Amino acid sequence: MPESDRQSMVEQVRAMGIRDRRVLKAMGRVRRHLFIPDKFRRGDSYGNHPLPIGYDQTISQPYIVAYMTEKMNVRPGEKILEIGTGSGYQAAILAELGAQVYSVETIRGLAEHASAVLKEEGYHSVKVRHGNGNQGWAEHAPYDVILVTCAPATVPEALTGQLREGGRMILPVGGYRQHLVILRKSKGKIEQQDDLPVRFVPMV
Repeated sequence: MPESDRQSMVEQVRAMGIRDRRVLKAMGRVRRHLFIPDKFRRGDSYGNHPLPIGYDQTISQPYIVAYMTEKMNVRPGEKILEIGTGSGYQAAILAELGAQVYSVETIRGLAEHASAVLKEEGYHSVKVRHGNGNQGWAEHAPYDVILVTCAPATVPEALTGQLREGGRMILPVGGYRQHLVILRKSKGKIEQQDDLPVRFVPMV
């Protein structure tokens, strides 16, 4: 896939309102098509829409990846928990921003695929585990940021419990109707802010 396809994708998400230059630069560097398994890869790997990756799962729309990343204002050296590794693409974007990423995926085949591609692409700051995303990854808690790429019906308490004081979290919540929720931990309490409507695969 030519680099021009990647840059066209970046320009499209910029036109949709993404302003963080670091996020745009990261998206211009990560080779999105490689995170799509071979049998699902096609000519529009850089189109601004979700694409299938198998197991009834998708690689997220580039704009949503950029939006969630920008909202979390990821800084170099921060420790991030990602729930729902999927293709591994979101984790790669976070790694490009200098974060240490711990990612949990409930589907073994996807966890193995993402782990392999992330290693091949040199993202050694990402650790992938096959497991129950509802429970997070307590061994490495607390986290500066928790980013969830699948939709639970309600915010899992196990995840908010693994958030560092001053940390932030973003996730889609709901069933048929979903919206992004942004959480911040301040003085031991969770502050919640509702954000834009979205459509993610459900958390399983």
